[in-house]
Amino acid sequence: MTTRKAPAAVFAANFSAVLLAALLFFSGHAFAADATVKIDNFTFDPPRLIVKAGTTVTWDNEDDIPHTVVASGKEFRSKTLDTDDKFSFTFTTPGSYEYFCSLHPHMTGMIIVEAASGSTQ
Repeated sequence: MTTRKAPAAVFAANFSAVLLAALLFFSGHAFAADATVKIDNFTFDPPRLIVKAGTTVTWDNEDDIPHTVVASGKEFRSKTLDTDDKFSFTFTTPGSYEYFCSLHPHMTGMIIVEAASGSTQ
């Protein structure tokens, strides 16, 4: 006579094995996900974004008028972005980066960069 495990026990055992394999495979690797900020209706959306170091942020002008993306600390500056133009910047150093549109200074945003996992920064 064979003994059958309950379906929940089989699922738990398989899930644990897959999780362990994923942890072993990905440990020590820092993956930066790209992020997008939409420019529309005289706003940056989201107005505040938190990313890990190494992330490339792309601003996408979906508005029907030109805009710019300019860091208050002068770390980056886009050209004038017409409708459907994009500007990208890769954040490598943790910190807070305030930015604005030089054509419409009331438009502001912030990127907060955290240290990448496993980083000693």
